[in-house]
Amino acid sequence: MAAPEPAPRRGREREREEESEDESDILEESPCGRWQKRREQVNQGNMPGVQSTFLAMDTEEGVEVVWNELRFSDRKAFSAHEEKIQTMFEQLVLVDHPNIVKLHKYWLDASEARARAWKRWCTQILSALSFLHACSPPIIHGNLTSDTIFIQHNGLIKIGSVWHRIFSNALPDDLRSPIRAEREELRNLHFFPPEYGEVADRTAVDIFSFGMCALEMAVLEIQANGDTRVTEEAIARARHSLSDPNMREFILSCLARDPAHRPSAHNLLFHRVLFEVHSLKLLAAHCFIQHQYLMPENVVEEKTKSMDMHAVLAEICRPGRPPLQWRYSEVSCMELDKFLEDVRNGIYPLMNFAAARPLGLPRVLAPPPEEAQKAKTPTPEPFDSETRKVIQMQCNLERSEDKARWHLTLLLVLEDRLHRQLTYDLLPTDSAQDLAAELVHYGFLHEDDRTKLAAFLESTFLKYRGAQ
Repeated sequence: MAAPEPAPRRGREREREEESEDESDILEESPCGRWQKRREQVNQGNMPGVQSTFLAMDTEEGVEVVWNELRFSDRKAFSAHEEKIQTMFEQLVLVDHPNIVKLHKYWLDASEARARAWKRWCTQILSALSFLHACSPPIIHGNLTSDTIFIQHNGLIKIGSVWHRIFSNALPDDLRSPIRAEREELRNLHFFPPEYGEVADRTAVDIFSFGMCALEMAVLEIQANGDTRVTEEAIARARHSLSDPNMREFILSCLARDPAHRPSAHNLLFHRVLFEVHSLKLLAAHCFIQHQYLMPENVVEEKTKSMDMHAVLAEICRPGRPPLQWRYSEVSCMELDKFLEDVRNGIYPLMNFAAARPLGLPRVLAPPPEEAQKAKTPTPEPFDSETRKVIQMQCNLERSEDKARWHLTLLLVLEDRLHRQLTYDLLPTDSAQDLAAELVHYGFLHEDDRTKLAAFLESTFLKYRGAQ
């Protein structure tokens, strides 16, 4: 049997370059910012207590170091021995010998920092669930587990398998066999509520699954019975290990056995463990992102070039003391661009403002109503209404070859910079008001722009017809 031909050299080099770029990605930074954790893992042998080992970069010395991670699953036990553990690491840092691997620094992943990350993750997941559940009809994920939630390197949360349930319901029975649900795996059964299999899935199913995911994120891991299934005892131990009473109450409300007692995703965003008053910086960033289509791409760079960096940006007056001033030089433009990019990517959603509601599901994906097959309405289905406003209009009239009719060409520029060009052969009985109303009816124009377009068409008709 002939051996397989080797891949082309250029292809192998490209693969190696891509692998090298992936391994050099920065996953995390130390609290001081000096050490940067890379994706590439290192084999340190069987070191007791060390779960993960990665390559890292010392940004001050410009050399590679090893980043070791020790994880303690029982928080209460760790708290009881925290002082002793810190003393041990402080002594190890003092050990300095040319033939001994040097321990440069240690730090504890403090509960406050981990709590902030947990809140950020929960907020993004709930923001996605609130969006899905607000659809008409509601989109129920039905397979929300730790395997269908993905965390990108920049902290952005993405939920996968969202359309799994819709596809499986839309396909005929003989085509459903390749589709396998996560709930069929024993190790994922604890993510699904007690009523699973007995009643039809509702949005409360996703809330229970989210509560179990939030519990896993809070305790880092729920010990399974071997590699098969997580037991009720393991879940109870994980719940009791939570030291924050607000976090415990938040998770337990999601895990209520009665689906009617579980809160909605929207209401959970207002729970005291997650809710916070958004900063003016975040509100301004969201406003900037929503209206960025009205600004040039490099508007931040151009604005910062024209600023006097020594000018006062904000000032707090303090009686009897000098005012507290904040100057433009204290604002990092790089940090501002990074923050705007994170807001654009969805890392910091607005939780206490009504977000735009999603549209209804496409007709082929929406579950049919019970009476849909029994009767059909004779009236035509309504057209989708246009939600975008017109920011620019152009119109041109030309005579047809037989000089009997006018040929109308209308160009509309919408607020998202979409160009819409429409053509129409005018009849002698057509009026500007009727044409504008027809464009609104068929979903080409926003209702608020009807009067403006009618006036614009009327002036155009007078101009061309008067000239003729």
